[in-house]
Amino acid sequence: MSGSIDKAENPLAGIPLPGFLTNKDQPIGWAFSSFVEFIQDSKRLLQRCTKPDAREFKKIAFACSIGFAIMGFIGYIVKLVFIPINNIIVGMGM
Repeated sequence: MSGSIDKAENPLAGIPLPGFLTNKDQPIGWAFSSFVEFIQDSKRLLQRCTKPDAREFKKIAFACSIGFAIMGFIGYIVKLVFIPINNIIVGMGM
């Protein structure tokens, strides 16, 4: 079977699996092999990731807090600008 999962790649190598799960030509086998590849890639990613040190964490936290402050300030200014405009529009209807 050219479309089957290799034993070395299969994390479930010790467990006997039915042929339709290991054959990539079958729809269920394709979905199962895609799932197995996703799990392997996820494991590889988590093994390569490292926690930030204190300096890097403070830098990221500072950048995020500046971003939140800027977005809040923009929202406040927009609200201040649109309050008089809204009063003019609503006041004209009377």
